Amino acid sequence: MTVMSLLGATFIAFGPMFAMFIFTIAREPVKIIVMISGSFFWLLALLLSSLLWYVVVPLREELAFAVVFSVLFQEAFRWAFYKLLRKADDGMQQFGDAGHSLISKNQTGYVAGVGFGVMNGAMTYVNILADNSGPGTVGIHGDPELFLLTSALLTCCFTLLHTFWGVVFFYGMDRKKYHIVGTVVATHMFVSCMTLLNQQNPPLYLASIIPAYCVMLFMCVWSFFVAGGSLQNMKAFLTCKHGGYNVD
Repeated sequence: MTVMSLLGATFIAFGPMFAMFIFTIAREPVKIIVMISGSFFWLLALLLSSLLWYVVVPLREELAFAVVFSVLFQEAFRWAFYKLLRKADDGMQQFGDAGHSLISKNQTGYVAGVGFGVMNGAMTYVNILADNSGPGTVGIHGDPELFLLTSALLTCCFTLLHTFWGVVFFYGMDRKKYHIVGTVVATHMFVSCMTLLNQQNPPLYLASIIPAYCVMLFMCVWSFFVAGGSLQNMKAFLTCKHGGYNVD
């Protein structure tokens, strides 16, 4: 039972992101470099968040304090990564044919978001999986039996959200529409703070999962249209018409 629960939780948490990596990134070296760089920037944000948490001793026990500043650092480093990628556009064009870049502006936002999401999921969920890898039954000692499943669902949600946030954030910065950038930061803060409800006794899992997935669906649709998608493209995709859709 433990092995099945562990594998199921792992596939729920990382299955969608793994599929996105295999089908959209793995075959293109430039995208892999951008993704790994994005993961590194997310780790830098985590490092600064950890340093702040360590230095401010009186607030170490306040989880809300850590969550708020963690979100702010992540978005600050998303902005820094955006600036770095735009500075590197000329260099990436040299790898393309006839002066064309191997990765478009919308694709950089997508791949950077995947990098943020992959590292976010790895750092937040791998330890949980390790703790549940041994023999036993989840919740046998009175702990919430849905903790493992809830964590998997939230990990999946956040990995996808980071991808959508990346697309929308980069679009807002490119168009100088800073209210869009502010919306990304606000939704990130909202979803992250809603997870604090899981610390209640008893945990309010549904109160955190439902809003998180509603925000994820909203950001998914928004990022689709931002990337050049349309209802016609979606219809062509659903009816399997080859060459009938075009997304930047």
